[in-house]
Amino acid sequence: MSQIAGEPGNQDFVEVRLPAAGAYLSVLRTATAGLAARLDFTLDEIEDLRIAVDEACAILLQQAVPGSVLSCVFRLIDDSLEVTVSAPTTDGRAPERDTFAWTVLSALAGKVESTVADDRTVTISLYKQRGAGPGPA
Repeated sequence: MSQIAGEPGNQDFVEVRLPAAGAYLSVLRTATAGLAARLDFTLDEIEDLRIAVDEACAILLQQAVPGSVLSCVFRLIDDSLEVTVSAPTTDGRAPERDTFAWTVLSALAGKVESTVADDRTVTISLYKQRGAGPGPA
């Protein structure tokens, strides 16, 4: 497996690139479930992550440049999964943090961040630790 520059060597990652269209999101939901299962996440944690990834993509697709590519990088770090979804956008606006969608993301994934690059690519990062899900463990 290739190494990302500046990343620790004990980190596994998977990158999926697909058309920025809702019809392809099932591929990311399946990849999310498979990788979370590999880390022994519970069924509830896996479902939370699948919904969170779906929601992050839905936010990005609202402003994605038509015909562009949605990129999703999964990083497996010890007992955690970091999912970073990004797409070039028409207006380069960061997602609003006071919306219902952002509240859902935060509740399901734990830690959520967003960034906007100079080229108007918007990125949403989700970080979920096994055993740290909502509700009692």
